[in-house]
Amino acid sequence: MAVGEALGNGAPVGFARAEAPRAFAFPGDHGPHPKFRNEWWYLTGNLLTPEGERFGFQVTFFRIGLTAKAPQRTSRWATDQVWMAHAALTDVRAGEHTPTERFARQALDLAGAQAEPFAVWLGNWRLESAPDHQGWVLRVHTETFDLDLALTAEKPVILQGYAGLSQKSAEPGNASYYYSLPRLRTRGQIRSHEQTQSVEGWSWLDREWSTSALGPDQTGWDWFALHLNDGRDLMFYRLRRNDGSLDPHSAGSLVEADGTSQRIGPEDLVLRPLRWWSSGDHRYPVAWELVVKPWQRSLRVQAYLEDQLMDLSVRYWEGAVEVIDPATGAAIGSGYLELAGY
Repeated sequence: MAVGEALGNGAPVGFARAEAPRAFAFPGDHGPHPKFRNEWWYLTGNLLTPEGERFGFQVTFFRIGLTAKAPQRTSRWATDQVWMAHAALTDVRAGEHTPTERFARQALDLAGAQAEPFAVWLGNWRLESAPDHQGWVLRVHTETFDLDLALTAEKPVILQGYAGLSQKSAEPGNASYYYSLPRLRTRGQIRSHEQTQSVEGWSWLDREWSTSALGPDQTGWDWFALHLNDGRDLMFYRLRRNDGSLDPHSAGSLVEADGTSQRIGPEDLVLRPLRWWSSGDHRYPVAWELVVKPWQRSLRVQAYLEDQLMDLSVRYWEGAVEVIDPATGAAIGSGYLELAGY
């Protein structure tokens, strides 16, 4: 499936579109927004064992509306929503990246989401409010790895774009409602190679819902979500046009250690690919130089493993990265990089 098809390009008739800023309310907006065609809960993180072994993980729940007006049917299997979930574990020491996916219809409790108490699930993959309501719990169990993690927000919700309206192209409605929880303290256990280990680190949650996003002259994006060791965070998505040039709707945010944030645009960053990795006819830039003008500093971002390809129903590269100070060569952070539409 092409990225544009997955995002509902062409504005399917009858669904709501993100056309103007709205008031956000929590915890309600953690839950589903079925009037829009597409929605996702997107978690990425870097975790360390007490011995210093590094793991990266990604878990994403996608809700896709099949029709804007549900037909009247009596079957318990009937639904107007389908769900897809992706999960991946990167074991840096073993040099392995393991992706997997699941599908289900929103019927018979196979998959779904609710606002209070918050939960989103597909089978036994589940993200939900902790029993004490002080954070969330993530549980993902697969044939090759398991994740059992507790997540606690260390910073407030960041509304991306203009008060949460993230315009992706010039056409009105080609936008999403978009917020992030940029720094989630993450603790728990992972199972890999039949060995269960305790881990701790940081995760990032992105939440978006929309009906259409990319325009006909856009082909994909490069998305960075970075945690610096000094407590600052950076998110930026670089939208690419069909000719490979930077789209002016590219945007992101800088979050200071105290949780204050500012919106940034393409004029605030200089991005330059440094190294490419190939898979068949596809090439992916897996190392970058970022010049962050508001911070007056340069960062080098590079993949812990070059092969972190999500070769699933929607093909994209998504992986754990380290952040390097180019002046000293020292590691100063970590994060995740997504490369779509290549």
